Amino acid sequence: MTEHAHAAPPPPVSEVQLSAGPVEYQDSGGDGPVVVLLHGVAMDGSLWRHVVADLRSDYRCVVPTLPLGGHRRPMKPDADLSVLGVARLVAEFLDALDLTDVTLVMNDWGGAQALVADGRDQRIGKLVITSCEAFDNFPPGLPGSNLHASAKMPGGLNMAFTLLKLKPMRRLPMTWGRMSKRPVPHEVMDAWFRPLWTDPEIRRDLRKYVLGVPPKAELVRWSENLREFDRPALVAWAAEDKVMPPAHGRRLAELLPKGELVEIADSYTLIPEDQPRRLASAIRTFLRKL
Repeated sequence: MTEHAHAAPPPPVSEVQLSAGPVEYQDSGGDGPVVVLLHGVAMDGSLWRHVVADLRSDYRCVVPTLPLGGHRRPMKPDADLSVLGVARLVAEFLDALDLTDVTLVMNDWGGAQALVADGRDQRIGKLVITSCEAFDNFPPGLPGSNLHASAKMPGGLNMAFTLLKLKPMRRLPMTWGRMSKRPVPHEVMDAWFRPLWTDPEIRRDLRKYVLGVPPKAELVRWSENLREFDRPALVAWAAEDKVMPPAHGRRLAELLPKGELVEIADSYTLIPEDQPRRLASAIRTFLRKL
C-alpha cells in the first residue's frame, strides 16, 4: 500500500521461552501504553505491520507470533495447542514480559476471549476485539470448515497448503478469498505459509490446534463470560465480513459492560490488511478517551 511505503522499519524479532516452546515477537519499545496485537491461523505478526507503523509513535506495540501455523519454531511435542492452550500461552507471554495494563487486540483468532472465562485476564486493562471467531463460529465460516476437514485427513494440511503455492488458489472462497477484500501481498502470504510448506512439525502444531476446538457450548460460554469483563472494550467489526458475522460484533459489544462498537466499512475479516488506517484511528480514538 503506497500510503505505508515510508513507514519506519519493523521492530527486530525477539524470542521468549514459554512452557510450550519458543515464541517469537516484535516489540516497538518506548514507554507508551502497551498494546499487544494477536493474529490468526496460518499467519504471523506481520498481519499488523501497517497498524503498528501507525501506532508505534505513541504506543509500545508488542506483536507475538503464536503457534497457529505461521510460526517458524516448532513447539514441544507435548505442548497443549488447543484453543484454550494457545489462549493460556498468551497469558503466559504477558507474564514472561511482565506487561501490565495491556490493551489486548485480536483479529481473526478469537481464542483470547477465553482468558476472561479462564480467569487469566489480570494483566489486561482494555480489550479491542476486531472481526474474529466468537460464540460458536469455530472453525469460522467456509475457510475454517475447509481447514478443519483437511486437518482430519492424513497429509491433508500438507496438501491444502501446497495448493496455496498456486497464487490463484489464494482468492477462492474456501481459502483466503473471503478473508480480505484486497489480496494480501503474495510475499506476505509466502512468509505466512512457508513454515507449513517446509516443516512437518509446524504442520503437526497446526493440526493439534485445528482439532483442539472445544464443544460449541464451551465456546459460547467463553463469549458469554465477557459480561464479567468490567474494563473498557472496543469491538471493531468489518461491516461486510463474510466469515465472521457482523451480528456477532454487535452481540459482543452488548455483552461487554463497557463495550462500544465501531463498524469498519469496505473491509472483510482482515481489517489490518484492508483498512489499517481506519482500524489504527479507531484504536487511537478509543484509547485517548480513557
